[in-house]
Amino acid sequence: MKLISAIATSVIPDPTPVVPAQAGGLLTGLNWASGIGLVLGVLGVIIVGITMVIQLQRGEGGQSIAKLGWVMLGCIIITSAGGIVRAFV
Repeated sequence: MKLISAIATSVIPDPTPVVPAQAGGLLTGLNWASGIGLVLGVLGVIIVGITMVIQLQRGEGGQSIAKLGWVMLGCIIITSAGGIVRAFV
């Protein structure tokens, strides 16, 4: 049984991903886009929080919870974009 598993594992290739040297600029651009997206996400949470305080004082505070959900969903997608792409590639 060990012989069969040794043969099976020796046949399966184990590629290691290597980033080509020409992709340096692309990776820098992706890092910048991710950073800017996260900064805008934090700014969006702050703006929604301010809006919630103003609407709470007017008596209509429950309407901005959906906006906070959309902003948080966007932040989650931005932070997990690398993992999402890695799962499909």
